[in-house]
Amino acid sequence: MGYGLESKVKEEMYELCERLFPICRSITGDGVRTTLQMLVEVYGNEINIHEVPTGTKVFDWTVPKEWNIKEAYIENSKGQRVIDFKNNNLHVVGYSLPVDKFVDLQELKSVVYTQPDQPDAIPYVTSYYKECYGFCMSQNQLDKLPEDTYHIVIDSELKEGSLTYGEIIIPGDTEEEVFLSTYICHPSMANNELSGPVVATFLAKWLNLLVKRRYTYRIIFIPETIGAITYLSKNLQYLKEHVIAGFNLSCVGDNRTFSYVESRYGDTLADKAAKNVLSFYYPDYKTYSFLKRGSDERQYNAPGVDLPVCAICRSKYGEYPEYHTSKDNLELISPEGLLGAYEVYQQCILSLENNYSYKINVLCEPQLGKRGLYPTTSQKGTYDAVKVMIDFIAYADGSNDLIDISNIIGVPVNELLTVIEKLEKVDLLTRCD
Repeated sequence: MGYGLESKVKEEMYELCERLFPICRSITGDGVRTTLQMLVEVYGNEINIHEVPTGTKVFDWTVPKEWNIKEAYIENSKGQRVIDFKNNNLHVVGYSLPVDKFVDLQELKSVVYTQPDQPDAIPYVTSYYKECYGFCMSQNQLDKLPEDTYHIVIDSELKEGSLTYGEIIIPGDTEEEVFLSTYICHPSMANNELSGPVVATFLAKWLNLLVKRRYTYRIIFIPETIGAITYLSKNLQYLKEHVIAGFNLSCVGDNRTFSYVESRYGDTLADKAAKNVLSFYYPDYKTYSFLKRGSDERQYNAPGVDLPVCAICRSKYGEYPEYHTSKDNLELISPEGLLGAYEVYQQCILSLENNYSYKINVLCEPQLGKRGLYPTTSQKGTYDAVKVMIDFIAYADGSNDLIDISNIIGVPVNELLTVIEKLEKVDLLTRCD
């Protein structure tokens, strides 16, 4: 990618995050639909929107009622608003029932949630499957509230409706698929929520520009957990038959180091590609076993599902201090952080696209000089110029795929593509399909 295009993409990704940030999203509701519609504006109408009715059985779960909210606030006896949902949609517990009543300070504190270990942060709190209501504010703010009568209002609706998700399918030369999953169910949090769908959307735009695609790409935008379970309930058998590698995109917007979360056994093609790419481009990346899972890789690796899905993050969910609080804001992410994740996933995809096995066509070392691939005079240092090609040939025995050879000789996959092109051009190499 050229510098000018890189700059354009990173700015556009960040600008999309800014547009999406104010929207109050949850696992259902109009916030999800509005978010998907904005992604359609960026990507195009090829994002298919699906609605799954309330009450639909999805394995051991049931699609819940749909939740929407118009307004919420707490006022003191002077009519001054202590907190207002319009200022930060984390101020309301997700899926809160409607309420309009007057309470004293003691009763108010019984329905207010804080994060005492981060006293200046508003926590993110939900109650999807037990009906209740509540507010969130910083511990510092709660501590300063005087004895008073407070008017608490939540104008929300919990009704029979549907769960909404989006899906992009980009055809390739084969029906084998690479699966990308990201979620669109959190309110205003930038790294934990917006970075995943934004990077996924721009990856989809890039994939459409590829002249040739070996694999078909399936990209889904779902509410976390219940959305993944719902999607699997409708598509599991097809996914098991066609997905060769998959990634869960989450927390990919900050400037900290990269994190890799293994699949259940850490031995899938997706794991292999992730470790290969990160080892060359971000060798200080952190590895987390599946025991440290926390996002939708839980569902994709569940027994009986067994999809080859791992995750690449920047700061992994649950591991950075701003996680699930108001501190996870637009200042935490950056255009450069988003672009770094976008490029890592590009390299993973390109590694998969080109991950064939190769076999050299002659016994012993081929004579590269007569084919114009080796200097015609030999002296100290001459060999260094073609060492990568010689090393590649040494392991091109038909049993190693391209990622294997990359790992063995310590050269990134994208640098080996030029070597392959040169060897194929002089009929020294056969691709083992």
